[in-house]
Amino acid sequence: MLPVKNARPGSGAGGYTLIEALVTLAIFSTLLALGIPSMNSWMMSNKAASASEFYMEGFRTARQQAIAHNTASRIVLTANQTTGQMDWQVDLCFPTQAAPCTGVSANWSTTTAAAANDPDSLNANATAYKSLKRSADALPSITVIGPTLYPANASAVYYTALGWVDTSYTNNLVRLQLDPLPAYVSQLPTAAISITLAGMPIRCNIAAASGDSRVCP
Repeated sequence: MLPVKNARPGSGAGGYTLIEALVTLAIFSTLLALGIPSMNSWMMSNKAASASEFYMEGFRTARQQAIAHNTASRIVLTANQTTGQMDWQVDLCFPTQAAPCTGVSANWSTTTAAAANDPDSLNANATAYKSLKRSADALPSITVIGPTLYPANASAVYYTALGWVDTSYTNNLVRLQLDPLPAYVSQLPTAAISITLAGMPIRCNIAAASGDSRVCP
């Protein structure tokens, strides 16, 4: 009968020594320290990308609502008090000769009331449209990426019933640009959205050369 070898004193069968445990912990801590900056950068990039999509959704919604209701629509951007980004709201207006839809008229829908002359408000089987508003509370702060509107004094886009930009409004927004602040330039790219005359929001590249289809107007 063969003699049985004793396990190392204090090690326990199949266990680890204190030194082995400390080495393992040191390796794990190093890997974790290396991974945290990458994870933070990844999360920040995702948040920045979500900001671009947030505004794209607003422009698309305004155009779609104009076409769906066969009437005028607009998207209005206002500063969010929490993040400094831009909330957006999509309104509808049903113009008549006596009550045209101007930029300052009271005929537009609101978040609490349908537009004046909305045919659905007279239809018991339909739900009249109330303005759709989305908050930018969840977007990165302007201390990370800052929105810039072009032209500088524009904050809305008006659409015709066909979904085209209504050029009778002389101060339509033509581009929204999201620029990373200096501390984040190496981590985040600049994002830009332009609105074509056909009312379509498209992503454009401010660094593209003239003649490049991706260049911003």
